[in-house]
Amino acid sequence: MNNQLEIKKLYKEYPLSEGSTFETLQDISMGIKKGEFVSIIGPSGCGKSTLFNLISGIEIPTKGDILLEGNSIINSRGHVGYMPQKDHLLPWRSIIDNVILGMEIKGINKREAREKAVNYLDIFGLKEFANEYPSALSGGMRQRAALLRTILLDNEILLLDEPFGALDEITRLNMQNWLLSIRKKLMNTILLITHSIDEAIYLSDKVYVFSKRPARINYAIDTCLPKERNPAILTDKRFVELKKEILLQLNS
Repeated sequence: MNNQLEIKKLYKEYPLSEGSTFETLQDISMGIKKGEFVSIIGPSGCGKSTLFNLISGIEIPTKGDILLEGNSIINSRGHVGYMPQKDHLLPWRSIIDNVILGMEIKGINKREAREKAVNYLDIFGLKEFANEYPSALSGGMRQRAALLRTILLDNEILLLDEPFGALDEITRLNMQNWLLSIRKKLMNTILLITHSIDEAIYLSDKVYVFSKRPARINYAIDTCLPKERNPAILTDKRFVELKKEILLQLNS
């Protein structure tokens, strides 16, 4: 199967005031197939979010290319959905008006956007909260709203930058299971940044381990776990072996 998204020998440097450069990414190459769930794990500040900025067209790489269905998307926006770490819900807008914000920015009529959103609210467990304001929602529910806002932009590829990092362990596991159920319904290709080894393994078809800055790919592994995931898999022999190997690579 051909790759839907291909990252080819990507480098990113930033100029410093004294004329030197600050390198964040070094020779990053990845291939992501349609419908795959891929996690990226690595030390804080190594350049993971920079990679997402490059894929989404917010920044331009120093060298290398990013191909979507074989076509370069360097310095081109609107090809992927990008959900940052914080939910960025606007406190003065209701939940339904928050989730349609991206569509409004794209120029979609508010009434049409609301009609489209209503079809998803139940799937995302937000139907009864549609007219509430963000302050009335728990952290997990706010993250659901933020993800729905991203999905409503109709991009096949979703970039999720630590979406559950601020949640407690129980809520986080519930959100992980919920995300897997949503993935089954929508079949998006998902790239996830996380600092949790368990989360990376539990959710993913493939895990990339980045080195400290400048980020290089230290290790890449297919999880080869059953498609149907449940918390019992956290103690499965294969899961434990994967965790040991990723820990070793993170500390190498």
